[in-house]
Amino acid sequence: MPGSSKAGGEIPAMSEVAANDECAALALRIKAWGRELGFQAVGIADTNLGAAEARLAEWLAAGFHGEMDYMARHGSKRARPAELRPGTLRVISARMDYQPRAQAGWSVIDAPDKAYIARYATGRDYHKLLRSRLARLIQRIEHEVGAFGHRVFSDSAPVMEVELAAKSGLGWRGKHTLLLARDAGSYFFLGEIYTDLPLPVDAPVADHCGTCSKCLAVCPTGAITAPYRVDARRCISYLTIELKGAIPIELRPLIGNRVYGCDDCQLACPWNRYAQISSEPDFRVRHGLDQAQLAELFAWSESRFRERMAGSAIHRIGFERWSRNLAVGLGNAPGSVAVLDALRSRVEDPSPLVREHVVWAMQRHGI
Repeated sequence: MPGSSKAGGEIPAMSEVAANDECAALALRIKAWGRELGFQAVGIADTNLGAAEARLAEWLAAGFHGEMDYMARHGSKRARPAELRPGTLRVISARMDYQPRAQAGWSVIDAPDKAYIARYATGRDYHKLLRSRLARLIQRIEHEVGAFGHRVFSDSAPVMEVELAAKSGLGWRGKHTLLLARDAGSYFFLGEIYTDLPLPVDAPVADHCGTCSKCLAVCPTGAITAPYRVDARRCISYLTIELKGAIPIELRPLIGNRVYGCDDCQLACPWNRYAQISSEPDFRVRHGLDQAQLAELFAWSESRFRERMAGSAIHRIGFERWSRNLAVGLGNAPGSVAVLDALRSRVEDPSPLVREHVVWAMQRHGI
């Protein structure tokens, strides 16, 4: 709105001041509604991601994205929210903690006959829950201000969610590239609402990693090649989830018993001592996936996999890649009767991908 000319320069018109006050009050209500809906924190950011766009371009040019072609395919939309959702002025970022009450992570990793599954995936898939809660938040905003431009995201489109969450004051990007919050560590999901509402933005918080480099030191495959830089091609989460083909032979022994994702950098991070156990029923451990035996999971049929993993993030990779991952875990496990019998049972698996990994595992055991 135009300002009123005064001897000391322009000052905002009263209507503009009122509008700014209304937006500030609305922002506070949005954050309160978010907490009522089960989000632990809500912040607001502008859409200027210029510096992040340059870093993304360098990362892609280095080939660190591996087979994740979609990272490059969407071009500038990832770093320019208004290209993804025209008219976007602000991004509302929301954090939802997910840490389940589960068997201690290191105790499972240190038991090589067990399967380690990233803790975010031991319960139900988070995508639907976050989208549903964000949709309810939009309904509350619409009830207050009427129809407005918006679009909801939950790890479902080319969105730089960590950068936006950092800009909105929810935390800082750790050296492992995940978002960290002083009161919550990193065990949380992020969701976003792109909106045309001119809400006031929150200030970013300072980086509190300091000289700590525990995440770099603990990474089993050396995927964190430098602070704030991950080579996805070596990351166990990429190898067990995103990679569609054979896992590189030289990396298989380093994967250990991690069959879906990896939490080592989070388990080693001192800030996760402040992570809270989630009260969300959807994030509770299902089917004993926090400490299941490798051989037990490898004995599942495809129909049993589909039945047990329905509604789980694991379902997305399908039975073939799930079996591939378990075969690697069995190859790294002690050569017990259960482990060797499990491998022998699928040496003639109909999938060439699974067979190749089973043969590798059997060779590891000298059979």
